[in-house]
Amino acid sequence: MREPKLPSVYKLIALNTVDSTNAEAKRLAVRGEDETADGTIVWAKEQTAGRGRRGRTWSSPKGNLYCSLILRPDAPASVAAQLSFVAGLAIHDALCLLSEPGHEVLVKWPNDILVNGKKVAGILLEAEQSSGDVPAWLILGLGLNVGVHPEDAEFPATSLRFEGWPSTEIDVLEAYCRYFLSWTSRWLDKGFEQVRKNWLWRCKGQGEHMEVRLAGETLTGVFADIDDNGALVLDQDGHQRIISAGDVYFGGS
Repeated sequence: MREPKLPSVYKLIALNTVDSTNAEAKRLAVRGEDETADGTIVWAKEQTAGRGRRGRTWSSPKGNLYCSLILRPDAPASVAAQLSFVAGLAIHDALCLLSEPGHEVLVKWPNDILVNGKKVAGILLEAEQSSGDVPAWLILGLGLNVGVHPEDAEFPATSLRFEGWPSTEIDVLEAYCRYFLSWTSRWLDKGFEQVRKNWLWRCKGQGEHMEVRLAGETLTGVFADIDDNGALVLDQDGHQRIISAGDVYFGGS
């Protein structure tokens, strides 16, 4: 397998096996910026304890892409959290670059990527709390099904290979890193509104009826928008409910 060719702003740490790339990235991040600068990316061929949102297990056999990017943005936590939408756009555009015509690639709130209506990737953003409002670091994790996918996942899943794409993990990693750099520059220059508009243009379900499952209740309504903080705006017969986290379902999904 060839070595990834990444833009010079990234420092790649390549591993065969790790418990979790996010966990390893955290262990490295606490050593300080001199040792693990902004742009350090941990990439593993296999995870033994991969995680998704809310502590869910993320099946992590060999053949897929597992990576975590250490970021040190000089921004309040509420602003830095917008980087999950930046990452969503980067993954979307990377997959569109690599795909053949006829495939549908969409982002799905809050942190999923869909190919032909099924989940192919998930993003996990974790932060280190500091004494002030600016986090010491962020870990932006990505799990993307390239060669294999689970058959019994809570959400219908797929992989690039199953959909007929010849792309390798390295192809996806290289394209993702290039597009993440590009979208981060636009985010820094233009602010979240540029990211928000482009994310909505690429998203699943705006204007559609949806179900949102929260920790203590289930809501239904129409996916109206995402707000200036990236929260979901759910329209319930003219009343708008703002939701910062939850699991969303459309139609029969």
